[in-house]
Amino acid sequence: MFIPREPGASSNQLDWAQLFRDRAELAVNPLLKAFYQQGAVSPQAALAEVEFVAMDFETTGLDATEHSILSIGLVPFTLQRVYCRQARHWVLNPRKPLIEDSVQYHGITHSDIDNQPDLNEILPQLLESLAGKGVVVHHRGIERPFLDASLRSRLAEGIEFPVIDTMELEARLHRSGGRVWQRLIGRAPASIRLADSRRRYNLPFYQLHHALTDAVATAELFQAQVQTHYSGQTPVSELWW
Repeated sequence: MFIPREPGASSNQLDWAQLFRDRAELAVNPLLKAFYQQGAVSPQAALAEVEFVAMDFETTGLDATEHSILSIGLVPFTLQRVYCRQARHWVLNPRKPLIEDSVQYHGITHSDIDNQPDLNEILPQLLESLAGKGVVVHHRGIERPFLDASLRSRLAEGIEFPVIDTMELEARLHRSGGRVWQRLIGRAPASIRLADSRRRYNLPFYQLHHALTDAVATAELFQAQVQTHYSGQTPVSELWW
């Protein structure tokens, strides 16, 4: 069931609480109905009060309409702590073939996905882990659209929820006039990739393109971003999309 947004409304301008209430009434699938009934984080909530979950996907490609989710990493955290013992990681059997170029990035091969579950089988655990939490990703153009497209193909219902995008937070810092000045003096713009962003905060290097490791890396990056540029009292709505 699709609920249209106001024309021109960006994700951080949405009334997420009302959208969740509307979706809870209109959702047909009981898992989605239960997810929306948990509600969205209050937009006025201070970051220090929010329970977050970092989420990362590895996929067969970059187009949510053409490619599929291969693995999912989730790790709950707060501004003070990352709860690694509660982390979840799934390798999935996609409904679409692996692409050779993507295998070189994530290292998941045909033998790795043999006998692995479909997304449907782990959906109860996934939605339960996300419900009522502040979801943090690094590049919102992957996790949210891929999950939405995957559910539409399986349940005939999509999903929508606010996210905090650590890549977008870095972009805000580097897309202003300083970036223009860098181009004028011939200096390359700062990279906002996950590993490069972490390096600016003196965070350790982790092996890339593993969903669980990247979820942990994203959680740590967000903690560092808040400590450096924001405050625990910053309202969550200032950062989400």
